[in-house]
Amino acid sequence: MKLLSALLRIICGVNSIVGKSVSWLSLGIVVTCFTVVVLRYLFSISFIWMQDLYVWLNGAMFTGVAAYALFRDDHVRVDIFYGEASKKKKAIADMIGVVVFLLPFMWVVLAYSMTFVSRSWKYMEASANVGGMPGLFVLKSFIILFAVLVALQGVAMLIRSLFVLVGREDLLPANYSYEAAEKHTPEEAV
Repeated sequence: MKLLSALLRIICGVNSIVGKSVSWLSLGIVVTCFTVVVLRYLFSISFIWMQDLYVWLNGAMFTGVAAYALFRDDHVRVDIFYGEASKKKKAIADMIGVVVFLLPFMWVVLAYSMTFVSRSWKYMEASANVGGMPGLFVLKSFIILFAVLVALQGVAMLIRSLFVLVGREDLLPANYSYEAAEKHTPEEAV
């Protein structure tokens, strides 16, 4: 059990660090988009690479923070039954959701993206737009990062559910209990 607890803490720690770091790309997105708008409408200047940049930053940010959102329980969920359920029922629902939906879907994403991403690296793929950004292969690699980190967070959810079901919630990190998830507010995400 201690080994599972350590694994849980490592997965949550990695996703927390990656999520908080990648979320700073939102600042780059805003600055780049603002610059594109000012250049285009005030000076009639346009750079295709700059337009690519804010779209690519957006893609990198959202794929990079997905596992962190899952860690914080900030993802969209239909809460008709789940919201009022006991911790044990939530744990069972999470286990079923992870095993039946999340992990198989992440496997499909990973399996199908490997050829896609490796081909992009082989050709050192750049933007399809003339004058666009080089390095599209780096952006496409975020698909693999997304699948791996979300799958790992799914494993963390399984461990958390197991601890709840066997009555060992004392092994959970304080910020990864069902009570901690209920305390999250939209203001905390900012």
